[in-house]
Amino acid sequence: MSGSLRLSLSPILRIRKVGVIIYHTPIPGSRSALLSISVLLMAGATIACQSERLPEGRIIVIDDAGDTVRLAAPARRIVSLIPATTELLFALGAGSFMVGRTSYCDYPADAKAVPNLGDGIKPNIEAVIATRPDLVILYNSGQNAGVAARLRELDVAAVRINTDALSSVSRVARTLGTLTGREGAADSVVAVFDTALASATRPAGSRRPKVLLLVWEQPPMTIGRGSFLSELVERAGGENLFADVAGSDGVVSIEAVASRNPDLIFTTAEGPSAFASRPEWQAVPAVRARRFLHVSGSEFNRPGPRSPMAIRELSSKLRRKQQ
Repeated sequence: MSGSLRLSLSPILRIRKVGVIIYHTPIPGSRSALLSISVLLMAGATIACQSERLPEGRIIVIDDAGDTVRLAAPARRIVSLIPATTELLFALGAGSFMVGRTSYCDYPADAKAVPNLGDGIKPNIEAVIATRPDLVILYNSGQNAGVAARLRELDVAAVRINTDALSSVSRVARTLGTLTGREGAADSVVAVFDTALASATRPAGSRRPKVLLLVWEQPPMTIGRGSFLSELVERAGGENLFADVAGSDGVVSIEAVASRNPDLIFTTAEGPSAFASRPEWQAVPAVRARRFLHVSGSEFNRPGPRSPMAIRELSSKLRRKQQ
């Protein structure tokens, strides 16, 4: 964007290179009477958007699916169907606004007191509607496209969000802060998270053990560079053995694992004994030597405020394994 941007009450604003756009008019009684505009920039095609002057209190968000989401006021009855957004809502002090969650939304402990609506992919719409929500947060997947459309038909705001990377944490926190009127809290959460993430990241240059991120054993399924788990390992000082897998995960052969010869095998399962004793896995030296890196805890299955803690724990385990 060339030139300087002046905030004014002009009814039309043109914005370029926008991934998520948030327009927020302060609610009555706020300190500023001017239109405040938050723009979250991400990689993406250059586009031009227009917005008309909004009545006081109205919020308009263009979500990660490209849909326009409108709220008459900050959300106060929220169904969060993503564990990562549930955790962020509580971090923002907006957990008390929740009226529904998934069975996987287990952190913080107070989240378990929120009514459990089941799965977050293709959820039970009748159960969601029964909570009388003013906002439903959905994972941005093709399976949820129809769910979002149906909710809109029922006059319920639905926002679809990507939570697949550590880089999404700050962005999503700010989006949720705007949707709930907790922008100040979002600023604080982002500042703490960004500082903790930088502090937890192990400096480049040291020897990095090759780590097989095994999430399923038969057939072998590993994590690719598209998953936040790959970034966790990299920031902790390891090297994802299958970082060349473009997606978030992929099926590989035991022969491919053996040829790449991992130093360690990362697993979040109860333990490696179930597959480590199988004859076919004995072709992998790390299996024969029982060089396993076992972690547990929900901080390893979602990006969120606790991710820096997960990196520190993983980094400590990596250092001990290298001694």
